Amino acid sequence: MSSTPENQSPRVVVVGAGIVGCSLADELTARGWTDVTVLEQGPLPAPGGSTSHAPGLVFQTSPSRTLAEFAKYTVEKFGSLEVDGVSCFNQVGGLELATTPERLTDLHRKAGYAASWGIRGEVVTAARCKELWPLIDESVVLGGFHTPDDGLARALLAARAQMERATERGARFLDRHTVTGIEKENGRVTGVVTDQGTFPADHVVSAAGFWGPVIGRMAGVDVPLQPLAHQYAKTKPLRELEEATTEASKPILRFQDRDLYFREHTDRIGIGSYAHKPLPVDPYAVLPYDEARAQDMDMPSSYPFTEEDWAPSWHDCRWLLPALRETEIEEGFNGVFSFTPDGMPVLGESRTLRGFWLAEAVWVTHSAGVARAVAEWMVDGRPSLDLHECDLTRFEEAQRSPSYVRERGSQQFVEVYDVLHPLQPMEQPRPLRVSPFYARQQQLGAYFLEGGGWERPHWYEANAPLADALELPERDAWSARFWSPVAAAEAKATRERVALYDMTPLRRLEVTGPGALDFLHRMTTNNLRKKPGAVTYTLLLDEKGGIRSDLTVARLAPDRFQVGANSPADLDWLLRHAPGDVHTKDITSGTCCIGVWGPLARDLVQPLTRDDFSHEAFGYFRAKETYIGHVPVTAMRLSYVGELGWELYTTADLGLRLWDTLWEAGQEHGVIAAGRSAFNSLRLEKGYRAWGTDMTDEHNPYEAGVGFAVRRDKVFVGREALETQDITRKLTPLLLDDPAAVVLGKEPVYVDGAPAGYVTSASYGYTLGRCIAYAWLPVLATGAAVHIEYFGEKVPATVAEEPLFDPKMTRIRR
Repeated sequence: MSSTPENQSPRVVVVGAGIVGCSLADELTARGWTDVTVLEQGPLPAPGGSTSHAPGLVFQTSPSRTLAEFAKYTVEKFGSLEVDGVSCFNQVGGLELATTPERLTDLHRKAGYAASWGIRGEVVTAARCKELWPLIDESVVLGGFHTPDDGLARALLAARAQMERATERGARFLDRHTVTGIEKENGRVTGVVTDQGTFPADHVVSAAGFWGPVIGRMAGVDVPLQPLAHQYAKTKPLRELEEATTEASKPILRFQDRDLYFREHTDRIGIGSYAHKPLPVDPYAVLPYDEARAQDMDMPSSYPFTEEDWAPSWHDCRWLLPALRETEIEEGFNGVFSFTPDGMPVLGESRTLRGFWLAEAVWVTHSAGVARAVAEWMVDGRPSLDLHECDLTRFEEAQRSPSYVRERGSQQFVEVYDVLHPLQPMEQPRPLRVSPFYARQQQLGAYFLEGGGWERPHWYEANAPLADALELPERDAWSARFWSPVAAAEAKATRERVALYDMTPLRRLEVTGPGALDFLHRMTTNNLRKKPGAVTYTLLLDEKGGIRSDLTVARLAPDRFQVGANSPADLDWLLRHAPGDVHTKDITSGTCCIGVWGPLARDLVQPLTRDDFSHEAFGYFRAKETYIGHVPVTAMRLSYVGELGWELYTTADLGLRLWDTLWEAGQEHGVIAAGRSAFNSLRLEKGYRAWGTDMTDEHNPYEAGVGFAVRRDKVFVGREALETQDITRKLTPLLLDDPAAVVLGKEPVYVDGAPAGYVTSASYGYTLGRCIAYAWLPVLATGAAVHIEYFGEKVPATVAEEPLFDPKMTRIRR
């Protein structure tokens, strides 16, 4: 929030008058922040960035609910805007084609996303595709996914309409102003320097598109964004379209099996291709508008068309649309736009330079939705939509190198239209981050997936013989990917004997100082005023009572705490609020952790230490600094799998010795190493939530089922907001009725035949013999019948009572 007096609008300078900058000015002024100046280096209303050449296709459906919500609002808003009687959105619908069985199957999955996020769409036959797009060769099409509310955004018109509205409210738009510097004082932004003068500011928003890294460097703020060039071409007039009188009447068309999309331009066809090799662009080498024009470029974002890259795509176009065999390409260009390492926008305020905001790597599809969210964030202190996937803090330090951003950004371009499994890891650069146990894990045949740059074992082939005797339901091809029956064997061994889990990627913060207790007690929901040795599960809420994160806080000394956190945003949040006598740092990289869990965990660990690890001497949710063999450890009596055990922390240099000590001592107890696949199954059997998947800041503790971690008799951030919130939905445990059925997450859930919510986490519960799915649903009674749509099939499920396994907690507390 701004420090400006309440009766005075904060001074906001937005860098960039593309679709994002114009949308943001409109959203800010609509909320009463009218002292808004938008600076643009090119000429208005078409300044030459990505907006100026964007073909405007808006497909709302995405695996990301956040992106889908952005797109839905963009469609709604642009559909309400007009310029000179012309709508800013042409709702011709969308059509995605399948020419392979794999793609057709994926379109059923995509239809599930649409139902989950409240978007109209259906899988249709090849004949229906031909009706919608008569120019296609029906014989090569297997089916399609039709979304009637998608369409074409007229980006320049939408920018102009919002510019005019914002101007009427007091905003000003200044073109031909090139930003040359960002002024700052005492950690706050104070102004923007241009070649036409300096503009004082309380807030500066970089909405500069592919120039974002350039503006970010001026402010000393990293912007992990890679511009790439993307081919777009228009045909000569087609005989089949010679009677066309409107810009477009047919649905926007995707031919993702060949990385192509199509739209009409009256009697011509526009074609975009992602099939060519990535063409990275250096944002520091992009020419200013006038220099680009002087070199016969239409605009800075429009590079010369590379026909050698186009040739294979042109062959594929003619294969799908026979009418193109009688025409040629009339014009084309390589248009520059932005990609991040994970394909998501970069949004939020810098902590190191307060008042400096990013609204970068945003496509036209999501522009109005992003602008609304950022405006809410600036004016109200928080967005109404969960933005953790877009938060500028989300990348680890190792994911911010120029090499990483370039490589992963380029791969995001390659994968734009690929069929990607939700567990599918990136291929390069790997390995990037490894735990001290990595060599031992390789020896045990670990199958690694990746998260946050970490190599994370999902199962170990050394345990394959344990799976031979198990009778498991056969899986469909999709759910069998990145899965192994070995996971079931590892879950069984954890329930019956003991297993070692590598928990090193779990984020660890150290909070110290004389004010540490008061600070953490005020920032979180549970009671932390306990003696050293106590461990507490607690929540970080925002001012509206939304769950920013869940934490485990161990008080190791009167003024020293170890905090188990989730994302870099947790550290950022605490650092923003910490007083001067509190020091908070991330200790994850210098430490490591092994979870020792199972009914024989005490038999394994006790002989290795002189300290008493009995239940009476070392109770549940307690911590102790001790030794395991030669290794100093911080032992915490916690369990995320529902079994007796400890998390053992030590420094990274001693990690391998700790693993070897536990492994050798565990041989007589049948110890195994177990991976994340078994872990996820076991945690869902106990109903343990995963922040970011099961709950976010859109949810309050009571509807998320973690109200037990809230102490209403103390003062904490978000407490007042909880007083006025009702529960109309709940994170609901479901058991699939068919023991052979599985779902994976994000599927729509139907109540009384209508979509009512969506799955968050799902995994087969090997102990229970049923697949478990948690879903956000209206409040339903235990035993209520629902259906989950999995690839077009309605799978029956039943609302269950949690926890599903060991409700009396006898296995943990023994």
